[in-house]
Amino acid sequence: MGTPSLTFFCELDPPQLGQLIDTPQVLAAVKKLDAGISLAIRDLSAERAALVKRIERAGIPLTAWLVLPQEQGYWFNAGNSAEAVQLYDEFRRWTQEHSLHWQRVGLDIEPHIAEMQGLYAGRWLALLPTIWDRLFNPERIWHAEAVYQGLIERIHADGWGAEVYHMPLIVDERMAGSRLIRALGGLMDVKGDTEVLMLYSSFLRPHGAAFLWSYGPHAQAIGVGSTGGGVEITGTASQAPLSWEELERDLLLAHRWSHQLYIFSLEGCVQQGYLSRLADIDWHAQLPAVPDISGVERFRKGLRAALWVSNHPWLTLAGFAALLWLLTRRRRR
Repeated sequence: MGTPSLTFFCELDPPQLGQLIDTPQVLAAVKKLDAGISLAIRDLSAERAALVKRIERAGIPLTAWLVLPQEQGYWFNAGNSAEAVQLYDEFRRWTQEHSLHWQRVGLDIEPHIAEMQGLYAGRWLALLPTIWDRLFNPERIWHAEAVYQGLIERIHADGWGAEVYHMPLIVDERMAGSRLIRALGGLMDVKGDTEVLMLYSSFLRPHGAAFLWSYGPHAQAIGVGSTGGGVEITGTASQAPLSWEELERDLLLAHRWSHQLYIFSLEGCVQQGYLSRLADIDWHAQLPAVPDISGVERFRKGLRAALWVSNHPWLTLAGFAALLWLLTRRRRR
């Protein structure tokens, strides 16, 4: 496999984004890597539009990574499909008004940011009513999936590619033929032109590399990270960004499975001094030590078994009853 196609995620507001692209050699380094930028559209301001134009003039392909205000969930999920459609309408008008050019539009499928904040803060009991409601009203998930799939059709009709950023557990849910994870997290299984699995090993230490290697064969494109930056979530501040050795390892491992690699984030790479070093990676070098994935594989097999049972409760109950009957009959003999 040759040199991969790289894309950097960037999640900065205009003042910080302006400082980033004013940093000497940043855009030149991205251009030298022949990389693209997936830019979080956190506002639809004239200031952001001017910065987008500057990146365009540097010859860097851009993806519009759409995100909502935090009070609406920030990432896309089953609870904010109407807001996502409204955002896309406003984004189209803003793009036309400022004559901006995008190669793709990115949809980030994750739980409501307030739920993520609650989980990291240990307030999971407060989420139980919401989860209970989703479990027993699954039609909301299916409706949201249809809305988002329709949004992707609109993106195509407007002449852009569509890429979707997914959490890796969606792979196990598909393999088990289940819908439980979507119901629990308010997620959707939305399909675009490119599916990026977010395999950020910094959040999964010490098993991050093993998770990446285990899920890699199922990935069309792989996101690695984090090198720092991004929206703040309470409870994650203590998680150190990837060291250079970890980032290089993750990129080489991910490249074994995919030609399309995404790095979260551009601002983190600049801050850590990694951007210039990426040009020196030997993509044909021998792989670093392949991680032991036995523990991760056991976890995933157990998860898929639980997901399968959740989708076939009566069949499982019948099988359990048959087993009890056989055991009872054997004892009587």
